[in-house]
Amino acid sequence: MDNMVPVTGNQLSPELVQRQSAPEDLLAAAEQFEAIFIQTLLKQARQSKLADDILGSSAGDNYTEMLEQERAKSMAQNMNLGIAEALVKQFGLGVASPPKND
Repeated sequence: MDNMVPVTGNQLSPELVQRQSAPEDLLAAAEQFEAIFIQTLLKQARQSKLADDILGSSAGDNYTEMLEQERAKSMAQNMNLGIAEALVKQFGLGVASPPKND
């Protein structure tokens, strides 16, 4: 009969652990989306140039794309465009907030 009572301890089920880490994952995904958005803006701005580059090459284009990607990541971390916060607010309604350490 004692075997019929479920044992409850400090171990968490995989679903509960996943829900507790979801806010951090959601914030990270939202910041990555913001970086991709900024990168797209930078790419479109670069492509709207009026004249061709004299020293243009595929290697230079690849370097420029990598530079834009890193610049976009940096801008997303240092600038507050509000996109990441809006995404977290939109999609975070069903996600439990992380426990506070008091």
